Amino acid sequence: MVSTGDTAPTFTATVGTAEHESFDLDDHLGDGPVVLAFFPGAFTPPCRNEMLAFQEHLADFEGAGATVLGISADSPFSQGTFREENGLAFDLVSDMAGDAIRAYGVETDIPDLGLHGIANRAVFVLDSDGVVTYRWVADDPTNEPDYEAVLDAVEAA
Repeated sequence: MVSTGDTAPTFTATVGTAEHESFDLDDHLGDGPVVLAFFPGAFTPPCRNEMLAFQEHLADFEGAGATVLGISADSPFSQGTFREENGLAFDLVSDMAGDAIRAYGVETDIPDLGLHGIANRAVFVLDSDGVVTYRWVADDPTNEPDYEAVLDAVEAA
């Protein structure tokens, strides 16, 4: 699993919008901190709560120069609808292949729900050089991060 002080793995994927734009993490490094918020699945109550909380704090994150990105194994279609229905003003990255999920070491299964190879709830803050300055991984995927601690990490990056 990626730890604080590690160089963050870069990855390419698709942004969950109507256009299904390609996404490359390298394009976001160098412009300020990047918050990678991995979540298990769109349209679930805990994930909706987390993404709405990031939206509520978005002005603070952007004021600190950060880019916030939500990442899950959901399809770009699902993420685009989820983003639109919840009024999210930040990008959701579709990692259907699981490349980023595995690279960051946050892959999990929830067999009771028939879910395999999805992202555990986790947050990584990357500085402008792509170094991980903060890492939080949920013990239970229904837990949410401490948003103030994430903001503090962004401000320190």
